[in-house]
Amino acid sequence: MGDVAVGARSGQDGEDRGRPVEAAVPAADSAVTPGSDSGAAGDGMTADERSGSGTQGPGDPTPTAKKPRSFWKELPILIGIALVLALLIKTFLVQAFSIPSDSMQNTLQQGDRVLVDKLTPWFGSEPERGEVVVFHDPDNWLAGEPTTNPNALQTFLSWIGLMPSAEEKDLIKRVVGVGGDTVECKGTGPLTVNGKALNESTYVYPGNTPCSVDDQGGQFKVKVPEGFIWVMGDHRQNSRDSRYNQQDANHGMVPVDKVVGRAIVKAWPINRWGTLPVPDTFDQSGLNAQAAAAVTSPGAVALVGAVPLVLVRRRRQVAEFRKVSE
Repeated sequence: MGDVAVGARSGQDGEDRGRPVEAAVPAADSAVTPGSDSGAAGDGMTADERSGSGTQGPGDPTPTAKKPRSFWKELPILIGIALVLALLIKTFLVQAFSIPSDSMQNTLQQGDRVLVDKLTPWFGSEPERGEVVVFHDPDNWLAGEPTTNPNALQTFLSWIGLMPSAEEKDLIKRVVGVGGDTVECKGTGPLTVNGKALNESTYVYPGNTPCSVDDQGGQFKVKVPEGFIWVMGDHRQNSRDSRYNQQDANHGMVPVDKVVGRAIVKAWPINRWGTLPVPDTFDQSGLNAQAAAAVTSPGAVALVGAVPLVLVRRRRQVAEFRKVSE
């Protein structure tokens, strides 16, 4: 027993003599992680850290933050994004227009800026009575009107929608009649739609009469075809509108597909900011009487009366067929 014990000690002693003393202590697994190298001299730093030449490993939980891009390098990107958004808004949502004349006083003054809703027409919405709309010149209504020569800045601003385009010939008026309506002016007024008199005191220019007594178009009675609208300015004695363009290809009517959109807000100058609602007079009952009249027309009555006769005849034929079958 004593020999075995001695031999065990002797073998261990021989191994100790055959290698350096430092190698007798096994290195722990954690010694390979940063900050716990056994080669450190007790100060908690690795050799690379002491030498100042350490590199960041892929597993370092605190990567070095990237230097932020300078403002001047980001500015062109921001401008580009703003231009794209402005073009999209101008094309599909809202566009600004300037009022060039006094034909819509006092609702709109010359120099006012209005915002026009261009979104709803994309979903099939059509102009309604009482709305103020912007539309492309339907048939040379603006002949003889002076044209402007915009500078480079104005051209750029109109391109992105911040200013109206000088090349586009657009007008702004109030919708008085839509497809199917009968609009009439006798004497000085009132203006009637489908036989109903309109109370226009809230928007017609003070001192103007709803109808103009002249032989140029101020006295009229028209039936508005489907797909068209009849428009008039609020400054009745200073507006070249549907009344005075009855000799054109559309007889003074404006095709619905020429309408850019509805003016919804007076945006500038700021002291004139406000919405452009439909006047209450256009909500009165009876304006849609033409729809009821269409149902009670002779043709409609004949059609309604024929339906029961067809049904009775059909029942008799079915009954006769059953008797023959039996």
